[in-house]
Amino acid sequence: MPTSVPGTSSRAPGNGCRRRERGFTLIEMLVALVIMGLFVGLVTAIVLPGDRDVLRVEAERLAQLLDFAAAEAQLTGTTIAWTADASGYRFSRTGEDAEWSEIRDSDLLRARTLPQGVLVSGIRVENMRPQGSMRLEFPPQGASLAFTIAMSLGAERFAIAGSPVGEVRLLPGEGTAPGDVARP
Repeated sequence: MPTSVPGTSSRAPGNGCRRRERGFTLIEMLVALVIMGLFVGLVTAIVLPGDRDVLRVEAERLAQLLDFAAAEAQLTGTTIAWTADASGYRFSRTGEDAEWSEIRDSDLLRARTLPQGVLVSGIRVENMRPQGSMRLEFPPQGASLAFTIAMSLGAERFAIAGSPVGEVRLLPGEGTAPGDVARP
């Protein structure tokens, strides 16, 4: 009983015609490598954040923490202060003895170190530059003071602005040059 369809075949046994070997040609391999290289380059460019992205994340974090600190001051009835230096910033609160102590019992208001190159490059409170250290206080009652905190990383700038009604927002592309700092 025949198992094939009748007809002609160019691959008759013994006619000397060789079947093409299965596999990839050199050109196909090179094209695949070029495509993979482009893909890896694209993913690397997307995954590694630039200066602007790093600074935006830090500025957004600080804006949210300042907003939280203001709310915490009102809820707990204690004054909370934010201070910054060249390496980072920290939050403090007044105790029963009216002395300032660094907040260590809150994961949100813990001391933070800024990434390399990120600077808190200036602060204004009610349109005045503070003399001495960069410090901002959040009272437990009443309106907060209007403030602007400038942050920079290389040529990138962001400012964090707080209004007397308690609104804290991020202003991209604003701020002062790294040399224009209210230093401690």
